[in-house]
Amino acid sequence: MTPTEPNPLERRVSELEQRFADLISKITQEKPPPPEHHTDMYWALDGLRKRVGEDNSGAVLYTGTVDLPTGEHYDWQLGTTVDDLFEADWSEWAGTLGALGHPARLLLLRRVLQGTRTAAELAADDGLGTTGQVYHHLKQLVSAGWLRSSARGHYAVPGERVVPLLVMLSGANR
Repeated sequence: MTPTEPNPLERRVSELEQRFADLISKITQEKPPPPEHHTDMYWALDGLRKRVGEDNSGAVLYTGTVDLPTGEHYDWQLGTTVDDLFEADWSEWAGTLGALGHPARLLLLRRVLQGTRTAAELAADDGLGTTGQVYHHLKQLVSAGWLRSSARGHYAVPGERVVPLLVMLSGANR
């Protein structure tokens, strides 16, 4: 080994110092990777954004697939722009929304969705009040469109109302 040539230990230390300096430089210059995007989490939202585009103030979408205890199945969705919602006369919806504003009516809807369908069966439920009260609440729900009645006193939630009802309940639960 000549006096100008470093010994093997010095050379190895020098190489390690250079590698360490390169590593530190790389770490400090690179931005951390972006957080993992969970595309499965916002699949409906991502689809809505693509459909709506950027030319308005946004949109609202709700959708559902429901199997009731009665064996009925419903697949349903509705999307509307925020602009359309703000242009609508919300006061026209007061009766429809107001019909849901009584605990007995919500319980009636639950019972009907679960399979209790006749006025006599519903009136026999002690949690729903007197027979007269049950008929009063049934009438309110029918006139607001939350229930349909057949000629034989059978009640059902219309198919187009099942998912919206469950969406409102899930929104109220937040």
